[in-house]
Amino acid sequence: MLQPILQIRQTPAVIGIDADLGAFSITQPKADVTITTTPGELSVQSSRPELTIDQTRARAAYNGGSVLDMNKRIYSGIQQLYLQAIARRMEQGTRMAEFFKPGNTIAEVYGTDTEPNSFPDPCGTASYDNVDIHFVTSAPEVRFKAAQVDIQVERHRPEIEYTRGKLDIYMQQYASIQFIPPEVNVQL
Repeated sequence: MLQPILQIRQTPAVIGIDADLGAFSITQPKADVTITTTPGELSVQSSRPELTIDQTRARAAYNGGSVLDMNKRIYSGIQQLYLQAIARRMEQGTRMAEFFKPGNTIAEVYGTDTEPNSFPDPCGTASYDNVDIHFVTSAPEVRFKAAQVDIQVERHRPEIEYTRGKLDIYMQQYASIQFIPPEVNVQL
């Protein structure tokens, strides 16, 4: 004998979820860099060389030089000539004292003295080295100041933006239960 069966049909609930991810946007402006340069300085100071030419002795040899120098030479020369003349007179006097010797007669002693007394030379001595040349140089003064570089950096923070995603939760299918009773025959 068949037994009646109760049928139960069940439909599960289905939840639908629609989700989009959020989005990050990160931007960072470039840093501002300021560079300031102070140029280096180089200064060089040099003095002109000094050339000194002393022609005093050359002029003295050519034309006697200055009047004061010429007078000094004449004066010192006259003193020398005077001393030489005294020495010559002394020698002549000594020879005259010995007049009994042959060759010491008055004519021989004083007769041969016909040379005039020379005047001292007013000019200086001539020489190839009468011009003095002095050349003086000095080292240049060099001053150097190094260049300076100043670097300033201004940083900017990153700019972060977040765009939220969407989240939709909905019922795609509702749960249900269905009871189906068995067929009952009433034929009895």
